[in-house]
Amino acid sequence: MHVSLTAELESRVKAKVESGLYNNASEVIREALRFMDTHEDWIHEVKLAHLREQLKTGTDELDRGAGITIESKAALDSLFDDIKA
Repeated sequence: MHVSLTAELESRVKAKVESGLYNNASEVIREALRFMDTHEDWIHEVKLAHLREQLKTGTDELDRGAGITIESKAALDSLFDDIKA
């Protein structure tokens, strides 16, 4: 596999190797990819937690009787139009 890096990124990879923390550029790239995977997992968990909070708020409102009844497709379309605006 061949990877092209900008001059700045190549310099950053070389600096990591020169620091002694990594033996070669491949180790730097592998570590960066592992970090990226961990970061993506963390972002997914944050988004999921936020969605759960929103669902909890919605169900709490429904439990208090604060929900609305949608009687028709036109009413639903109107609601979505209001949300978009």
